[in-house]
Amino acid sequence: MQKVITADLDALLGILPPHIRQALLEQSDNGDLLEVVLDLGRLPEARYPQEEVVLSNEEVTDADIEHVISRVSSFSGDNRAGIERTLHRISAMRNRQGRIVGLTCRVGRAVFGTVTIIQDLVESGQSVLLLGRPGVGKTTMLREVARVLADDFEKRVIVVDTSNEIAGDGDIPHPAIGHARRMQVPTPTMQHAVMIEAVENHMPEVIIIDEIGTSLEAEAARTIAERGVQLVGTAHGNSLENLIMNPTLSDLIGGIQTVTLGDEEARRRRTQKSVLERKAPPTFDIVVEIQERDKVTIHPDVGKAVDASLHGKPQKTEVRWLDEDGGIKRDETTASHALNRKEPEPRPETSRVYLFGINRSKLEEAARERHIDLELTADIKNAGLLLTTKNYYRRKPQKIRDAEAAGIPIYAIKSNNLPQLRQCLDSIYAPQKNGPRSSAMNEAQDAITRVKAGKGPAELSPQNAYIRRLQHLLAERHNVVSHSLGREPRRRVKILEG
Repeated sequence: MQKVITADLDALLGILPPHIRQALLEQSDNGDLLEVVLDLGRLPEARYPQEEVVLSNEEVTDADIEHVISRVSSFSGDNRAGIERTLHRISAMRNRQGRIVGLTCRVGRAVFGTVTIIQDLVESGQSVLLLGRPGVGKTTMLREVARVLADDFEKRVIVVDTSNEIAGDGDIPHPAIGHARRMQVPTPTMQHAVMIEAVENHMPEVIIIDEIGTSLEAEAARTIAERGVQLVGTAHGNSLENLIMNPTLSDLIGGIQTVTLGDEEARRRRTQKSVLERKAPPTFDIVVEIQERDKVTIHPDVGKAVDASLHGKPQKTEVRWLDEDGGIKRDETTASHALNRKEPEPRPETSRVYLFGINRSKLEEAARERHIDLELTADIKNAGLLLTTKNYYRRKPQKIRDAEAAGIPIYAIKSNNLPQLRQCLDSIYAPQKNGPRSSAMNEAQDAITRVKAGKGPAELSPQNAYIRRLQHLLAERHNVVSHSLGREPRRRVKILEG
């Protein structure tokens, strides 16, 4: 169902230095090109979904960077520029003196058909919030929503376009938004003001907003919704639970407050006396979590979903995906995320964590934010998981060698900071009930059986780092070869005959 209307790849190639452009033209898979990276004093790289390709043996020079800068628009306050009438984005890195020393030239593509999977939701007139990790296709879907509502349903649609992400660079918006009108935002800090201006001056029926990320923008969204205008937007966060626990953006789903219950009510609910409750009606009626480009999880009633999550009751969600023929498949699921539980949830078997080179206080802070009851151990023999940094892991000190010899899963993070630690905990302690994990291990066992029967290598489904480690250990026990391939979140294990 997805068809690329235009990638305008020639326009992007046209701004690159000739020797880099020629090297790119010699690549066979530029239809999947994500971005070209030019860093001063380093080799130029082209990035694809599954690999990175060095484009030249010559290091990037000041002249190369100036060649690109002279062919794009001026860089705005957020260090982004573009190429007129295209969706490409050029982002700059500067040194302390403000001089540009690095460029990321990202390919922008207009894709037709991405909205099909949620078209009935945006047609309903209800406000829809799209969530998902970076690069999963939120902005692409938002662009298609603008076009469909403006052209097919003849609604008055205004796109509030920060950094020209949705409708491209230049004064004339890209055809991918159809007849929707576009208001450009001078700087990201002005997005909330332009949102209000759009409503007050231009009488829209629908407002499209990308990346709601501040409390001012959340307040502006609520103001717009209260005036009866349909909102379709994206926000920072991968799931509804992320928003519930985000004090800056929780207003989008009604806001969260702490309420103290009486003794009798606390006993009736079987919770603590201090509990979390929703403060107000949600700004957005529907939340769509984009899991993959062709798969979404839908919370059709955000108010009920938030209340259920806060009260530890089952949430009803709908999962949709596109099959090979482009048909929409649906499945209803029920999940429980108890944020006001009286007793902690059972811990996964990785709960005893041995730290090697990890800042304990930062890890504990990240765990508190994620409501994870960590148990740290000073004895590696009692550990279910060793957590370290990639720098230490490369050196292979004795403790890491001991963990590998004992078959203890090792999780290595890039940097010893809070964002990396949060991401690490999300990966390790993501809901790993017996079903998904058991299914992944059964898949690995079946693949091992096929490989040992001489039926050739087998690639497994993408999994998080912890489950991949278990799959590698299983392969090792059965004397077959395994290795990981691909990049997150599509990283997976491949099993081969030993």
